[in-house]
Amino acid sequence: MSWSKLKQQLEGFLSPALNGRVEYRAPGYRYLPDKSGICYISVDKKNVLNMSDKTNAIRWYQTELEIKNDPDIQIPITSDDIEAVRQATKGPVPEDRLIVMARSRKSTEHAKELMSAQAALTKSNFIVVANKFLTTPIEESLESKDMVLNILALLDRRVGKKRILSMSEMMQLKHPVVQYFYELRRGK
Repeated sequence: MSWSKLKQQLEGFLSPALNGRVEYRAPGYRYLPDKSGICYISVDKKNVLNMSDKTNAIRWYQTELEIKNDPDIQIPITSDDIEAVRQATKGPVPEDRLIVMARSRKSTEHAKELMSAQAALTKSNFIVVANKFLTTPIEESLESKDMVLNILALLDRRVGKKRILSMSEMMQLKHPVVQYFYELRRGK
């Protein structure tokens, strides 16, 4: 599908509140065969989703440790997580220590997922992911680990305000760029 047709379809799915504010752009229409094209998602004429720009306002993590130490990321711990640690230790461990161990284990898993998603995003071809979004049910795009699919789904008019508001807990575990678009859609 040509870029102009893809852009038209994506912008046709934009939430009415974001029409005119969010724009999909590709600065070059011709790509070298060995390079994927560069695409941006801009908000209010500022490039927000641009992997090669280190000056953007979105936080990009360099290491897993940065993610684990980020105070903005709140990882909920369930009783199942604590029980899994209890089973793994096979011995008497104080309850407060089990909670610390479960939180550490879960934050390590989360950090690995975020780093993996971030690496995949910098290598991905936006056009391929956008085409996938157009053929995938909106629920799958929202629950996907692919950050671009999450963003496109959050900007979609098929996701209502009530649903957006009910997703706040799920969004705490997402990458800051996905959280940015979530907050944009919430109207904050």
